[in-house]
Amino acid sequence: MGANTKQLRNRIKSVDSTLHLTKAMGLVASSKIRRAMEAMNNGKKYESAVRGAIAPILNSPEAKKSPYMTEKASDRLCLIVIAGDRGLAGGYNANIFRALREYSDYDIIPIGKKACERFKGELIMAEDFDYNQAKEIADKICRSFTEGKYGRVAILCTRYVSMLSQEAYVKQLFPLTPSEDEKSHGIIFEPDEMTVLNTMIPSYVAGILISAVRESFACEVAARRCAMDSAGKNAQEMIDRLGLEYNRARQSAITQEITEIVAGSGTD
Repeated sequence: MGANTKQLRNRIKSVDSTLHLTKAMGLVASSKIRRAMEAMNNGKKYESAVRGAIAPILNSPEAKKSPYMTEKASDRLCLIVIAGDRGLAGGYNANIFRALREYSDYDIIPIGKKACERFKGELIMAEDFDYNQAKEIADKICRSFTEGKYGRVAILCTRYVSMLSQEAYVKQLFPLTPSEDEKSHGIIFEPDEMTVLNTMIPSYVAGILISAVRESFACEVAARRCAMDSAGKNAQEMIDRLGLEYNRARQSAITQEITEIVAGSGTD
C-alpha cells in the first residue's frame, strides 16, 4: 500500500508540473492576443486597400494581356505555406499540413518556424514577419510566374473565424482574375494600364502576404490559448481525481496499520 501512495504522489507532482506549464503558456498567449488581433485587422484593411486599388485596372482590356493574368503552359503550383512558430496550439499546425495532402507537383515557400523546419527552408518567423520580407518573397514569386516556371501561385494559410474556430484554406494569387464588381470606365492610366499593373503587382502581392501572415499568427495565438485552457482544466480534474485516490489509499493504509496493532495487542 505504501508503494501505491508513493506512485500516486509522484503522478500528482507530474500533473501539477504540467498544469503550471499550461497556465504559463496560456498567460503568454493571452498577453499576445490583443496585439495580434490589432495587427490582423490592420493587415485586412491594407489588403482591402491594395485590392481596391488594383481592381479597376484588372478590368481594362489592355491589362488582360499582362503576364500576370495569362494562363501558363506549366501546371506546376507554387504554394506559400504559413504555419506556426511553436507547437502546443491544438490542431493549428496539423490542419495546415493536412490541407497540403490535397495537392501534388508543387514547390513550397515556408513561413513560420514549424513550416520551415518541416520543408527545410530558410527560417522565417511568422510573429516577426515584416514588409521587407514580404516584398522579397513577392519579387521572387512574380519573377518566377512571369518566366513561366509556375502555372499557379497560392497561399495556404489560416482564416480567423472566432477565438474558438480557425480554418485552413487556400488563397489564390496568380493568375489574377478581374472582378465583375469593379469597372475602369472614366479612369485614365499613365503611361498605360499594363505598365501601371505590372508595376503595382509586387507591392500588391506583398500586401496580401502580410495580411495572410498576420491573420495566421492571430489564429495561432488564439488556438494556443484555447488549447492551454483546455489542457489546464483537464490537468486540474486529473489532480483532483488522483488526490481522492491518494487519500483513499492513505486512509486504507492507516486503517490496516491500526487493525494490525489492535490484533497484536489482543494476542499479548
